[in-house]
Amino acid sequence: MSDSIVIIPTYNEKENIEAIIRNVFSLPKSFHILIIDDGSPDGTADIVKRLQEEFPESLQIVERQGKLGLGTAYIAGFRWAIEHKYDFIFEMDADFSHDPQDLPRLYEACTTGGGDVAIGSRYVGHVVNVINWPIGRVVMSYFASSYVRIVTGLKIFDTTAGFKCYRREVLETIELDKIRFKGYAFQIEMKFTAFKCGFNIVEVPIIFSNRVLGISKMNGGIFGEAFLGVLTLKLKSFFRQYPQKRRA
Repeated sequence: MSDSIVIIPTYNEKENIEAIIRNVFSLPKSFHILIIDDGSPDGTADIVKRLQEEFPESLQIVERQGKLGLGTAYIAGFRWAIEHKYDFIFEMDADFSHDPQDLPRLYEACTTGGGDVAIGSRYVGHVVNVINWPIGRVVMSYFASSYVRIVTGLKIFDTTAGFKCYRREVLETIELDKIRFKGYAFQIEMKFTAFKCGFNIVEVPIIFSNRVLGISKMNGGIFGEAFLGVLTLKLKSFFRQYPQKRRA
């Protein structure tokens, strides 16, 4: 039994899913995988279920009907992982933009590096570690993270990162039913809420690579949601009492 599970949301990832699963399972450190598939019409779930015959203990899938949003996919995965008593719970994309080889580094940041949440960060120290993104998207993402940091007070550079490791206590403390955003602003809301609950967030430098296979789910509306959502998040925080991290 591994103490760690990697949650991977999928929608039409047939080109990547088998390779990403095998890559994670090839690591020296043992990780289990939970796929949250939103009714992919391309047969992604069928590929996963075939691989379950090869990895019956370490590969799980939750199938949902239709595209219900990134945030709700991760919330479903968090609840599953908490129920099954995993100590370290990871978020990772299916398209290799997050390198599975960095999973052990995020794990170490939470086991020996003092982190309650470890982020695979593209922008540590103002250095941009992104490969194969159009320059306009790099600039937009970088300044979006800067904007979020200014508004929220988060002390991290990559506020929109989606490659993360949580200690289980973080997800048990955060009131998951109060997480409102379903798109990429979900990533900001989770970090901000963990921060307000008193958890330590650490950044681990990574190199982020744009997907090679499959179709990106990014669009302009994602940034619009994040821009307005951050202001709403900050304003509502003045009227909310957050549960706090248990002190040793």
